[in-house]
Amino acid sequence: MRRHRFGRIAAVFAMIYLAAVVVLAVVVEVTGDITPLWVVVADRSDFAADDLRPWWWLVVLLVLIATVQAWAYWQVLRGPERGQPARHGREVRLLRATLYVSVGHDLLLLLPIPYTWWMELIPGAIQLLTAWLFFRVLRGTTLRWLRRIVLVTGMLHAVNGLATAATWSLGAGSPAWMAGLFGVGELIWPAWAISVLVAQARDPRWSRTTVRIGVVALVISLLRPSSLLTFSYASEVPWDQLVYVLLGALSVFGLVWWARSAHDLGSLMPPAPRPRSVRAPARRWPLPVVAIVLPLLPAAVNLAHGMPFWLGPTNALWSIVQEHGSSELLITWYALDLLVGVGLPSLLILAAVRRRTQRLMRATTLSLFSLAAVAAVSAFTETASGPLFGELPLYPAGLFVKDGALVSTGISPLWYGLALTASALILTFLYAAPPAHRGRRHVLVAGIASAAALCLLPAADQARGPATTAEECHPPPYWEQEQPEPPPELTAEQQFVCALRGQGTGLARFTATTPDQAVLAYGRRLCELHTRNDPRELARWKIDRNTLTYMIAEICPSAAAIVKAGRAKQDQEIAEMRAEAQRMCDATPRHHPRIKPATAIRIKEPQMTDYGVLQTYENEDGDPNLDPGNGLVSSEPGALAVITNPEFDLCVTVETYPRRPPVETKGWDTVVEVGYRSSTGEIVLSDNVSGTELPDLSLNGRAGHYRIRVHYAWFPWKGEDQGGQRLLIMAYPAPGDKEAVYRK
Repeated sequence: MRRHRFGRIAAVFAMIYLAAVVVLAVVVEVTGDITPLWVVVADRSDFAADDLRPWWWLVVLLVLIATVQAWAYWQVLRGPERGQPARHGREVRLLRATLYVSVGHDLLLLLPIPYTWWMELIPGAIQLLTAWLFFRVLRGTTLRWLRRIVLVTGMLHAVNGLATAATWSLGAGSPAWMAGLFGVGELIWPAWAISVLVAQARDPRWSRTTVRIGVVALVISLLRPSSLLTFSYASEVPWDQLVYVLLGALSVFGLVWWARSAHDLGSLMPPAPRPRSVRAPARRWPLPVVAIVLPLLPAAVNLAHGMPFWLGPTNALWSIVQEHGSSELLITWYALDLLVGVGLPSLLILAAVRRRTQRLMRATTLSLFSLAAVAAVSAFTETASGPLFGELPLYPAGLFVKDGALVSTGISPLWYGLALTASALILTFLYAAPPAHRGRRHVLVAGIASAAALCLLPAADQARGPATTAEECHPPPYWEQEQPEPPPELTAEQQFVCALRGQGTGLARFTATTPDQAVLAYGRRLCELHTRNDPRELARWKIDRNTLTYMIAEICPSAAAIVKAGRAKQDQEIAEMRAEAQRMCDATPRHHPRIKPATAIRIKEPQMTDYGVLQTYENEDGDPNLDPGNGLVSSEPGALAVITNPEFDLCVTVETYPRRPPVETKGWDTVVEVGYRSSTGEIVLSDNVSGTELPDLSLNGRAGHYRIRVHYAWFPWKGEDQGGQRLLIMAYPAPGDKEAVYRK
């Protein structure tokens, strides 16, 4: 702190900010209101703070983020080192001043001050000047082509920002023409940041810590989603919103990057040239050539089939990037998919083989291993085909969409992964640094990897018994089996094992390969807890006894007795309900036909429906309107439906007449008559789910046109809760499809 001009003041400010956050965290625990802490640390616009709850893990996470912010504010506000700054020239001083202005502007945005439209133009103007000054300052330490990339990408980023601010201020919306003009609208900022970081890494005036902080700032900006449009509030915790806002709260690394860049330019010590990287000795072919050619082989096979992409959109990684990633990350992923698909890693390997510097060789092998890991994850999460919801972004639909479904084409990404891994191993074998140039980190990494491998190895002396497989627990339906076989009868112990391995049990979960004896040992321990019924012991295990009862009933006598008693009580209640429904139907008034019917059947037992629909199934293609305007009956040729209330019992009478019977409305709430054409001569109203089936309404099996008259009335029985429904259905042969509502 003493080495910097404002180190003590910056430290005091950072400590005050962190102490205030800790006090707000204590307030959250006392009052249960997380809004003040959320507004100070994460979202000063108070966006959707009401959707959050005072979860302890969120409070801890906010305090940790505030710690990072306090460190960032200290880094920014401490200023350059004390004493007379180094003389780097007028352009360096201008760049320092511009960077400080940019940091000050970003700090002002953190304050609750009004933000007008013209203030949107300030970042663009600062960016223009910064890009030009970087181009001038990097002269002499950076290659000309890299300086030009810094200048062009920086200018494009500034112009894009100015155009966006201007069009929004005029109410013209987002400048879509700008992205179309440059073709890489979403890649301008990452391209400029990467080029600046590469230039700073080669320039001795900037420290490696500054460059590393810039890399962190770039990664966070790529990972943060571009908007809130993809949020889903189906779960209790709004994860998408938390990720979006908390990553925004960590964007202070960008401030630190610019501030340290300005501080380093005012360093007291003259910049010392960085040591040249040690070059490995050249190796004879064919191994270097093999390392270069290997990534081209899967690319050549894919290109021969017209597929220029490496992964494609049929994997879980693309789904995550598309749903949660920023637009910059989305386009970066697409570009990487295309470049690796056409064999770009071979050019990287060629450059590493020609230069053979340790830094470039490490970066190349790390990139190859990372791409191979991505290929493996993509291959194991790839879907063969699936329905496409909406449009396919970026990727050409002609390569991946067939018959409205998203399909995977081309060779497996594992071939790319194998080729990249083989090339990385060859480079490591040929150009690995000698022991004198290896750092301590290699020993640490090797030790951690060995310890992790030993921890993951299973114990050799653990006895393993048989394990009931998922196919035995849930055999496929007989129609999906090539040779249908009756499902095996599971023992009580196996039924418990299958139940415990299911989802949502609230108990410990076991893998599919865990022996049954281990699962049963856990179940017997639960049975002991259930039998003793000690509230303190159950609370210590965090188990609810009522929920546990049905889980262990197959192997625990005390739980089985409770389940048996509960089922007996339930059966008794169902029997009483059925008897009461039968008494109700017996008490309903009988219908006395005014003319002699051909058949008249009063169904003795009360009927039930699952969804309140009784329907004919003469025509499989028929689909009558299940919500008729009359509210009772609808028909089409070969399809007839009667709508009732599924919550109450039905007392049904069906009658078939040789001619039209007189209309009766007295005692009925609704009377509706419709036309119906029978193609088979069998008119049977039924509900396949509940098993209800009424007698045939046809006249001696006669096919043709009928008139169906349906009478409906509510029958009160011991109050509204226990009432029932009366249903009288008349059918007689007659022409005409016109609907007649006699009473409604």
